[in-house]
Amino acid sequence: MFFALKKFVGGLMMPLPLLLLMMAVALCLLWFSRRQKTGKVIFLVSWLLLALLSLQPVADRLLRPLENTFPTYRGQGPIDYVVVLGGGYTYNPAWAPSSNLISNSLPRVTEGIRIYLMNRGAKLIFTGAATPTNPVSSAATAAKVAESLGVPAKDIITLDQPRDTRQEAQQVAQQIGHQPFALVTSANHLPRAMVFFQQQGLAPIPAPANQLAIDSPLNLWEKVLPQSLYLSHSERAWYETLGRLWQKLTGNDVPKQSVSATSQ
Repeated sequence: MFFALKKFVGGLMMPLPLLLLMMAVALCLLWFSRRQKTGKVIFLVSWLLLALLSLQPVADRLLRPLENTFPTYRGQGPIDYVVVLGGGYTYNPAWAPSSNLISNSLPRVTEGIRIYLMNRGAKLIFTGAATPTNPVSSAATAAKVAESLGVPAKDIITLDQPRDTRQEAQQVAQQIGHQPFALVTSANHLPRAMVFFQQQGLAPIPAPANQLAIDSPLNLWEKVLPQSLYLSHSERAWYETLGRLWQKLTGNDVPKQSVSATSQ
């Protein structure tokens, strides 16, 4: 119950729902009260914020510091495991396997496979529980994609109980102990994920995937026109900021002393 409530409240605090809620409050004030000036101010502020957060220069400036925390994995030391954290997914057996991985999930899985191929003899670990609307777990869905791309089933381990990053870290620690491993997740999520894994006394090698902030030159119109794509970039930055704040509020922001030196 608490987990579902946390997700619901967190969803309401995302930029689009929050700003739409502010606009609704403003319209109620304008239509049903005498507080016309307050309603106009709230509506104007929420409209401006929605427009700004949908612009590429603003959205990617918010997101880039998170994504640049760790460099791309280039083979830093031998590893025994490649841990790929779960993300968005659905499951339709009639689809191509990779079509079941939504948004951030497919880049995570392909990066995990790339690192696996660089470390022959390593095992691929996929994490992520099932949702009430899907017959298989996130971990199992990712495993099916990996197998469809040539990874032998014997080299795949699925952990299909964790529902969030903290639980994923706990399950991985129980599964592999302190053996060296690479941790693959979205670049913007990796700073927060590393803390959860370090809290378990682990020292994963960071392996960012799914970078979103655009560095290549863009046409002027792409910079000045609001787009839903860039609003989603702002959303990711805001989501991770809330996540880090929640870590601090719950005392989960201080890593334990690592007992491994794999990241050195």
